[in-house]
Amino acid sequence: MVTITLPDGSKKQFDKAITGFEFAESIGAGLAKAALAIVVDGKETDLSSTIENDAKVSILTARQPEGLEVLRHSTAHILAQAVKEIYPKAQITIGPVIEHGFYYDVSFPKPISSDDLEKIEKRMHDIVDEDLEVTRHVWDRNDAIKYFKDIGEDYKAEIISDLPETETISLYRQGDEKTGFMDLCRGPHLPSTKKAGHGFKLLKLAGAYWRGNSDNEMLTRIYGTAWENEKELKKYLVRLEEAEKRDHRKLGKELDLFHLQEDAPGQIFWHHKGWHIFRKLQEYIRDQLLSTGYEEVNTPQLINSDMYKKSGHWDKFGTENMFIVKDEEKNRMFAMKPMNCPCHVQIFNTGNKSYRDLPLRMSEFGTCMRNEAHGALHGLMRVTSMTQDDAHIFCTPEQIESEVVVLCELIKSIYKDFGFDDIFVKFSDRPEMRVGSDDVWDNAEQALRNACAAANLEWVLNPGEGAFYGPKLEFVLRDAIGRDWQCGTVQLDFNLPVRLDATYTDTEGNKQHPIMIHRALLGSLERFTGILIENFEGHFPLWLAPMQVVATGITNSQNPEVEKFVAELRKAGLEASSDLRNEKVSYKIREHSHQKVPYIAVLGDKEIASGNVTYRRLGSQAQTTVSQAEFIAMLQQEIATKALPPQGKQANAA
Repeated sequence: MVTITLPDGSKKQFDKAITGFEFAESIGAGLAKAALAIVVDGKETDLSSTIENDAKVSILTARQPEGLEVLRHSTAHILAQAVKEIYPKAQITIGPVIEHGFYYDVSFPKPISSDDLEKIEKRMHDIVDEDLEVTRHVWDRNDAIKYFKDIGEDYKAEIISDLPETETISLYRQGDEKTGFMDLCRGPHLPSTKKAGHGFKLLKLAGAYWRGNSDNEMLTRIYGTAWENEKELKKYLVRLEEAEKRDHRKLGKELDLFHLQEDAPGQIFWHHKGWHIFRKLQEYIRDQLLSTGYEEVNTPQLINSDMYKKSGHWDKFGTENMFIVKDEEKNRMFAMKPMNCPCHVQIFNTGNKSYRDLPLRMSEFGTCMRNEAHGALHGLMRVTSMTQDDAHIFCTPEQIESEVVVLCELIKSIYKDFGFDDIFVKFSDRPEMRVGSDDVWDNAEQALRNACAAANLEWVLNPGEGAFYGPKLEFVLRDAIGRDWQCGTVQLDFNLPVRLDATYTDTEGNKQHPIMIHRALLGSLERFTGILIENFEGHFPLWLAPMQVVATGITNSQNPEVEKFVAELRKAGLEASSDLRNEKVSYKIREHSHQKVPYIAVLGDKEIASGNVTYRRLGSQAQTTVSQAEFIAMLQQEIATKALPPQGKQANAA
């Protein structure tokens, strides 16, 4: 007898061994049709695999993230087969699953262009329609190496040669024994090419060095996306189009917000308008912290390496991820700080602290430097120099829950002000590389779970992704087109205060190490600015907009009154300017609308005579006439309430 336990805890018994497909059939024909692979005692495997012993089994379909990964990986193999059929002398290398899709790196005898993707994709659709059976085969290592060398696939032979001696060498065949396409892979895979469906598309080409080493051959990387069906594919392609329109690098140039150049890789040249937004974000966070008892500090940029060795950051980031400065004369090394936390401990350590001083909340808009790989840099989203709205709370064990509860509410409130209501939280537990004993980690993780319960915070586990010093909560927000961004973090640290000798005196006069809560609200201000640019497509809420009002007359004769009105707007605290050019009003409105100016105010003779102004709000064709005083009061109210743009919180295209 074989007893199989289903995910819901129910059991099914069989009088003999059974394949994954047979098991799915025993549950229902619909599930068998949708099944792509199975999970046996936590290990993913093919539907054709035999379940010989009692086990916990679940069926994977394309509606599950794990099932969708199997579909995408099999689609990558279909891509490889299509490439080999069209370009027999091409060599295929690796083809992993990535977010939303897959890629395959290929060595072509002659370069291909984006125009060639169409014929490759057409052949992929044909392979799907041919419904080729996909089968797994275990080979002897030497036989596999010889096979791939004989067919001119030297990269595959190299991959096998580099695998550990204990590694099982499995190959997957698509099609029959004589003409079928063979590829090296651990699996699992779909049972047939037809199961991949037609919800895929090849997106672009890129260059990629073999094994990421610039000394090796430059390969052609073919990117693709794959989904459960064509409907889901179309929805994703719409999101891609929307994302391209909203690209913060494109809008940053069009709206004159910032630029980048190779003289300062990964560092931002903020223009006046972009710096206005950046400063507004800082002011906003400062206002939030003022009422919650934070002390703002500022710490040095260049720190002796000994501090980072003691804290553990030296081992975590390594010299390859830090910017290092050597002092040859005194035989010592410094690093541009990658994190603020060790410096904050130094401030805590000045003077004696007692339990009465705790919790001590220390914030800093600290600039941190990370030596990111050049290929990883991406506009404002991935930089080498970042400004974090960083803070560290030094507290007693008894204060953990109340501090975390306040932080969770603060973070959610802040995101709501920016129009982000769709938020979820990841609980990231101990990583493989960490400091501190298992007992310390057990206590820290349990304390953070208790704090989440006290905050009524729901979370999903993100295993192994905690900080090297403690578990963390990651706040993920969803933007206007359905993309997820991890921004705020709350990290519980029982280790650094011990490593850096931070102590306080408890109620009985004994020295204790404080608990350290690391937290960021927005995260990197550069990255959050990029998120806002794309989320609002440059159409910022009035309180953030770098230019809030542009006033103009109908003819030049109204220019003196226009300038007087602009002076009143500025006196009322508004970012305002005048457009006195000898151009048609319709031309000016189009131009300033393109620059995403929220309000365009027009003063003609009629408005001047009555003390009124006619305005047009970005995103609306309506023209409204009100008194100048009413107009100013209306804008001040919109700013004070942090109102979102008229089209709503998010123009959701997802």
